[in-house]
Amino acid sequence: MDDEGIGAWAARRARRTPHRTALVHDGAPVSYAGLYGHTLRIARTLREHGVRQGDRVGFLGPNRPAFLASLFAAGLMGAVFVPLNVRLAPPELAWQLADCGARVLLRSGKRAEGAGGAGVAVVDVDDAAVRDGEAPGARIGTAWGAEARDEPAATVAADDPCLILYTSGTTGRPKGAVLSHANLTWNAVNVLIDEDLTADEVALVAAPLYHAAALGMQALPVLLKGGTCVLMESFDAGAALDAVERHRVTSLFGVPTMFRRIAAHPRWPHADLSSLRTLVCGGAPVPEALTAAYEQRGLTLRQGYGLTEAAPGVLLTHHGHADAGPAHAGASRAGVPHFFTDVRVADPGPAGPAGADTAVPGRTGELLVRGPNVMTGYWNRPRQTEAALTDGWLRTGDVARVDAHGGLTVVDRLKEVIISGGENVYPAEVEHALLAHPDVADCAVIPVPDAEWGEVGRAVLVAAPGVTLDPEAVLASLTSRLAAYKIPRSAVIAPELPRTGTGKPVRRQIQARYGSA
Repeated sequence: MDDEGIGAWAARRARRTPHRTALVHDGAPVSYAGLYGHTLRIARTLREHGVRQGDRVGFLGPNRPAFLASLFAAGLMGAVFVPLNVRLAPPELAWQLADCGARVLLRSGKRAEGAGGAGVAVVDVDDAAVRDGEAPGARIGTAWGAEARDEPAATVAADDPCLILYTSGTTGRPKGAVLSHANLTWNAVNVLIDEDLTADEVALVAAPLYHAAALGMQALPVLLKGGTCVLMESFDAGAALDAVERHRVTSLFGVPTMFRRIAAHPRWPHADLSSLRTLVCGGAPVPEALTAAYEQRGLTLRQGYGLTEAAPGVLLTHHGHADAGPAHAGASRAGVPHFFTDVRVADPGPAGPAGADTAVPGRTGELLVRGPNVMTGYWNRPRQTEAALTDGWLRTGDVARVDAHGGLTVVDRLKEVIISGGENVYPAEVEHALLAHPDVADCAVIPVPDAEWGEVGRAVLVAAPGVTLDPEAVLASLTSRLAAYKIPRSAVIAPELPRTGTGKPVRRQIQARYGSA
């Protein structure tokens, strides 16, 4: 098998564990043999549409077996897989398809209907054919090689591009991060090591696969190990609890909003959660109250930090909190680097990221990342690639601090810092402190003009269910947690906050609605 890419994973798993369950969707299991058979059929379809090595293949659809089969099929062809966000508007989808120069768009599910683009062949992928017992691939068994004779494979090297993932674009046009087969493989190895995944892992994949976290931190590592992914097309807290009980789920990843909704569900106090071993939360700071809610059920909610450009894992807290050291007040701890990943916290001043490291505990600097999981660059954007990758280090644009135990806390985005009277105020740090208030369900801190200080913070608060918020009382509660200059000078109440699919606040929209002087 002359293939060093992840496209070969389906074949290798079908060869090794053909009858084990790879995927569960709508209650129906798909074996590794069935997944491989579906992968081959999609690969042949791509070949019929003229897809060759290096061509881009778009995919639009929710968490369904066709997503992963299409990813592996593109890998077999040596093509570059480009998953698209189903929540995007048609003009946004068309722009991304044009930007990457996609030859084919694969679609799956009702939410993908009607999407396409000029000059792009559109192929509807039928998930029904992947059901075990119907697909030829499901009958491969130990004689899987017979099905593979017509495998439309290419010679794929580990450093070849595998995936283009478009960043959220909250500050402008999204950029396509190019991840190689090696990037995805090394990230999966990091997860296998640091989360202690086993061959009997059952992961509930409730976050969307078109984002790097669900794909890189859950689906690919679990399939590499030979476990099972239970796919949810859209997140629902009650359905998630049902799935945990029915399928004896062992691993769960999500953003804080997802974990918060699960803990707020009426069934939460009595749900059978005894199968859960690994819970990882990322995408936004994790409130202390949320961590405590899971600890009351005997579960450790581990916080991770990553970004699309790192495939995506960078930091992860230890399994137990005792050896991780105390979290910094008002901030959210993200842990230590993954096994094969290195980080620096560097002075973001005039010397730039190549300057001296910020080694003093408590001091902040820009977080830099290096490792085999870091992207090769941005698609067709050499200047932005050069700015992001400096001397082999990825500039994250995030502010972090190192504690005396060697752990790291990610404080905020460099671009989102509020400079008030010459002091740096990091909104995420203040937001984490606000979320410790029992009456606050959600919040964001934005800058507003101030005649004396230049700009000061304003808290935009969302009340917990059934609570009437007193904004002044909430701000007063921060006096024991934060320096005076960090405390917002005003607060307003909002019904809800706009957020991206990965749980990050859309600050441009919040600023436009609540940022007037």
